[in-house]
Order: sequence, then structure tokens, then C-alpha cells
Amino acid sequence: MLSWVLCALLLGALVGVHLAWRRRHLHLLEVHQRARARWEAMHLQLAEEAQTRLTAVLHNLSEGILLLDEENRVVLANPAFRTLLQPGMPPEGQTLMAVTRWPELGELTAQLNPDQPALTRELVWSGPPERWLRVSAAALFQADGRRLYTILVFHDVTRIRQLERVRQEFVANVSHELRTPLSHIKGYVETLLSGAATDPALQLRCLQTIARNANRLELLIEDLLTLAQLESGQVTLQLQPLSLREFVDKMLQEFQPRAAARRVSLENAVPPWTVQADPLRLEQVLANLLDNAIKYGRTEGHVTVWARADSPGEVTVAVTDDGPGLPPEACQRVFERFYRVDKARSREQGGTGLGLAIVKHIVQRHGGRVWVESRPGHGATFYFTLPRAPESGPPPDLPATGQATTTPTAPER
Repeated sequence: MLSWVLCALLLGALVGVHLAWRRRHLHLLEVHQRARARWEAMHLQLAEEAQTRLTAVLHNLSEGILLLDEENRVVLANPAFRTLLQPGMPPEGQTLMAVTRWPELGELTAQLNPDQPALTRELVWSGPPERWLRVSAAALFQADGRRLYTILVFHDVTRIRQLERVRQEFVANVSHELRTPLSHIKGYVETLLSGAATDPALQLRCLQTIARNANRLELLIEDLLTLAQLESGQVTLQLQPLSLREFVDKMLQEFQPRAAARRVSLENAVPPWTVQADPLRLEQVLANLLDNAIKYGRTEGHVTVWARADSPGEVTVAVTDDGPGLPPEACQRVFERFYRVDKARSREQGGTGLGLAIVKHIVQRHGGRVWVESRPGHGATFYFTLPRAPESGPPPDLPATGQATTTPTAPER
């Protein structure tokens, strides 16, 4: 009997121990599951944060990014890439060639290998628009040499190349413009040294030619210095209220002798408005435009200066001639440095090819715009805008005399 009691007690003790151990195991398992759930949640949160950061970085990079898989299909393309190359379809899932239509890019990625996993090339994207891109390509390879991923980084260097081209063209143009008068001066000096000094008539002709070309050199250097100062922002405008009509009257009086020499009539059709401008710089603008209108307009023609109010705070001033006008392609380029429609005629009349470039920069320094409208055989009109003086109030409607539809002068042609 006692043995049965002892067995029962022992069995009860064993069951109790087992139940206690089981409760303990279940508790530990629950704690482990809760810890694992917390770890997984934290891991997921960290992964999402990392993905968010990576996405933010890729979306805010100015460089285009393209990630390719082992089959050269696009896995990821950031907004900068879409802006640069403007693919006609969503890039993801497409092949590199289908997205870019750029064989040179495919050739670049094909050159990547385990011994040379990164390359950089400067390529020209034909566009439109045409772009110069420095493309950096890097690939990740497995131990057996199989390519896993390829990343392409596109740096847009178009602006740098355009500036280099402008600089090269500028140096070439300046060299050409300086060479012509210098060769004339040198030639006539050699003529004088070789014995022409004994012939008074030939001597006078040589000296007149030397003086004329020296003056041309002086004008060219002055215009180059003015343009350099304007482009570098070194020019400080002395803005003040100016009566536009009175200012134009004064300019037309100064140009009356030149106009009379070509029997050109000048008209001031500017309303009595007040603008905010630097008088010295405004004089340069009008002088260039009037000089071109008289020189390149029609003999016995008519030049009109007029204005209109396109907005309450701005006045549009125009110089119109009734000369031969400009071809359409010239209207897009006349404000470029050294651009001429008729190079021989412009040089013959003393133009430096910089006048309209100076006009453009002066107007832009005033916060305005400048443009030209012309049709061959129907004259040309050069427009520029100026701010109205603060105290002048809103402009009235433009008088009928200011509605001239003729078009202004051509630039250095």
C-alpha cells in the first residue's frame, strides 16, 4: 500500500515538473517569437528607411543613373536620366538599346570585363537636343566571370562644351578681325618705307588708309572691353527716371547729319513716357540701333523710333527702317558676337560685329529683353524693353502714331 502511495506521489511530482517545464518552454518560445517579430519589424523598417534614402538620393542626383541586369535590361532609371535622354517608353524592363537607341553606349558596356570593370567615355547624344555626356560605366561580376549588374552614370557636360566652342569661335573671330586692319596698316607702312613718301598723293592715300584702319582697331578694342565688362557683371547701372521722348529727340538730333548724308528721314513716335534707365547705357543701345538703321536701311528711306506698353510696368521701344530687311536665319543670330549678314559690307562701313551683342547685354542688365522682326524686302524692327519709372504710373494707350508696323534696322551685316 505504501509503495502505491509513493509511486502516486512520484508520478504527481513528475507531472508537475513536466507541466512547469512546459509552461517555461512556452513562455520562452513566446518571448523568442516576440523578440523575433520585433527584430523583423526593425529590420523591415531599416530596409524601408535605406530604400527611402537611396530613392531620395537617386531622385535628387543631377546625374542620370541607369542600372542594368545581366541581360542588359533596365532595372532602375532615375528622373535625371529620363530628363537627359527622354526615352519614349518606361525604361524598366526594356533593353538598353531599346531605351536609348544609342549604339555607342552598348559598345561601352560590352567592353566591361572582370579585368576592366569600370570605364568612362565622353559621347555625343544626337538628340534632339544634341548633348555631350560623360558616361561612367561599372559592372559587378561573379567569381566565374558572369556579369550580375551594370551601372551607368551620365554627366551632362553640354554647357562646358558649348562654352569651349564659344571661346574657340571668339578667339578665332577676334584674331580674324584684328588681322585684317593690321595687315592693311602693315602693308601701307611698308609702301611708305619703300619710297612712297616721295609721292605726296600716294603718301596721303597711305596715311588715310592707316588712320582708317587704326580707328577700326580702336573701335573693335573698345567694343571688346565694353562687352567683357557687361558679360562679367562689372558694369554698375546708374538708373534714373528718363523722359523717353526727350531722350529719343536728343539721339535723333545727333544722328541727323548721318541720316542727311543718305537722305534718310528720322521720326520720333515715342509717347511722353518715363522709363527707369542708365542714360549712358541707353544711349549706347539707341546709338547702335539707329546707326544700323541708317547704314543698312534704304537710301532716301525712313527710320522711326516708337514705343508701346505691353504691360503696366514695362515699355517696349522699337527702331524701324524700311530697308532690305533680314533673312529668317539671320533674325535668330544677329545678337551673337561677330555675326554679320553681309560681312563685306559691314566691314566696309566700319562695323565691328559687336554692336548688337552689346545692345543685348545692356538691355538684359536693365532686366529687359531684345529681339528683331523682319521680312526680306520689308525692312526690320528691333525691339527692346525697359522698366517704367516707379512714379510714372500705368501707361496710357499707345497713340496711333506709335503703332508703326514697319520693321527696324538690320545689325552688323
